[in-house]
Amino acid sequence: MDDEATPPPVGETYDRIATHFSSTREYPWPEVVAFLGGDAGDGPADEAASILSGAATPEASQDRGTDTSTIGTDRGDDSDTPADQTARVGVDLGCGNGRHAEVLADRVETVVGADVSGGLLRTARERALDRGFDDALALLQADAASLPLATDAVDVVVYVATLHHLRPRDRRVASLSELARVLAPGGRGLVSAWSTAHDRFDAEAGFDTTIPWTLPGGERVPRYYHIYDPAEFAADLRESDLQIVDTVVSSGNCYAVVAPGGSA
Repeated sequence: MDDEATPPPVGETYDRIATHFSSTREYPWPEVVAFLGGDAGDGPADEAASILSGAATPEASQDRGTDTSTIGTDRGDDSDTPADQTARVGVDLGCGNGRHAEVLADRVETVVGADVSGGLLRTARERALDRGFDDALALLQADAASLPLATDAVDVVVYVATLHHLRPRDRRVASLSELARVLAPGGRGLVSAWSTAHDRFDAEAGFDTTIPWTLPGGERVPRYYHIYDPAEFAADLRESDLQIVDTVVSSGNCYAVVAPGGSA
């Protein structure tokens, strides 16, 4: 754990490290794959994967010929589609290089990859073009605490490894309430944050810290984190407009499967 000077805003930080950071983030997390109804395979996250898979939004239409210009503006007559029906729109919030958007693209008609860093969004576009899911993907530069998406517009959200970069607590809770707002009735989301349960940390209570990213050549770029303790993570979820479906700690991260308020 490294405590340094207060880091710049997270978007500026990830703009500086985007290319190198992306090169180290090739594979989706098994918990995300399990949540989306896929095969998480063998590994240390198997127990969490089996829990999360039970609350996943099922696989959806693989038709990627969707007009993304109307995302979130008109859901038609089936806006109350429950989670066991075809998912139309998925959001990867804090999408980084698009590794989880790629998994979503096999399960929903349209994926919105949202990130505050324009540099990371460029790496996501490159990945989508290279992997052939660019026709399913709409990229959006956005603040997680204020999403430019319509209410009840989204069937499934993946929000991993991003919440812990927001400061202060009010913005973290606001971002969770934004998930509740944009999720359609019957929709589901997966939220994660780095936890005190990780072997790296020797703490029982949540805390703020700065952990640098080391670029080739040795430059260290500070990154802000709020490291959650599991009880605090659950408390922030309860403070928001989300309903908690399930929670688990896996591989040093707190995870929650969530639903919009009143629909769990």
